[in-house]
Amino acid sequence: MTHPDPCDYADRIRRGDRRILSRTITLIESALPEHRKIARDILHLLLPDTGRAVRLGITGVPGVGKSTFIENLGMLLTGKGHRVAVLAVDPSSSRSGGSVMADKTRMQRLSVAKNAFIRPSPSGGALGGVGRVTRETLLLCEAAGFDVIIVETVGVGQSETTVSSMVDFFLVLMLAGAGDELQGIKKGVLELADAIVVNKADGGNIARANAAREVYERALRLLNPPSAVWSPPVLTASALTGDGIAEVWQTVLDHRRRLEESGELARKRSRQALDWMCALLEEGIRRQFFDHPRVRRELDGYCRKVEKGMLAPMTAARELLFLLDNEGAV
Repeated sequence: MTHPDPCDYADRIRRGDRRILSRTITLIESALPEHRKIARDILHLLLPDTGRAVRLGITGVPGVGKSTFIENLGMLLTGKGHRVAVLAVDPSSSRSGGSVMADKTRMQRLSVAKNAFIRPSPSGGALGGVGRVTRETLLLCEAAGFDVIIVETVGVGQSETTVSSMVDFFLVLMLAGAGDELQGIKKGVLELADAIVVNKADGGNIARANAAREVYERALRLLNPPSAVWSPPVLTASALTGDGIAEVWQTVLDHRRRLEESGELARKRSRQALDWMCALLEEGIRRQFFDHPRVRRELDGYCRKVEKGMLAPMTAARELLFLLDNEGAV
């Protein structure tokens, strides 16, 4: 890709040019500094065109039917005239192949819908890097006119926190009838939830889904809600039949209205922007430190001494930092 004009790219993204949108996302994903700089220039031009979309994060335990749920929700929204972008955060993709092809094969109807756009995260292995790419891709999609952005967690663990830090509403999908109703979920994830949806509430599973809903409602009462103006509800739905999907979307809209009226949505996004800046600073400082010639020369020696017990880890870290103290680096 040879030196695209940021002004031209920004203008074409505003007009909804998907080819240029995809090319710009590829620039964001690139490891080449010159590509990243062009992407930053494009994003800077597009920043006034961002911020108006509904940002919805979705996570779920393995086997919960997340892709089917997202596809049905996306089809409902495109049917209402919304333009929907689905982004995936998958820090495991460098090891497992991740979701690079799976997202589109699992969401076959949505992937060909006129008003939908599906983009998996790149395989990078580093959650911070994947989070950066997803945030910047989210802004590009908003500038391209997508008014609902769904960010899906494909990996596990810290990816939930990463996704919750870039969305307005964080939805946790759960299963019923799989033994312990709190299976596979951490207290930290429950604390992030703006709503829990018990999926696969259909056929003979409806009674179990309602019982699971009561369990989750009791669990949520023990936690502090993520917002002063919103108490997370527990809903049931069936991604297979579509039952309850419309109610989930109405819950997202009710939450957005409450947060907008109280001013909390604007404060939340401002806080997220500052957190993102700090995360980028930490990433940049770390990269500068380990790329510095003196650190690269000395690091292996320090590592060997720490491994052999010849040097305390805190002493090694302090001495490595002081290597650069007189050079003004880091």
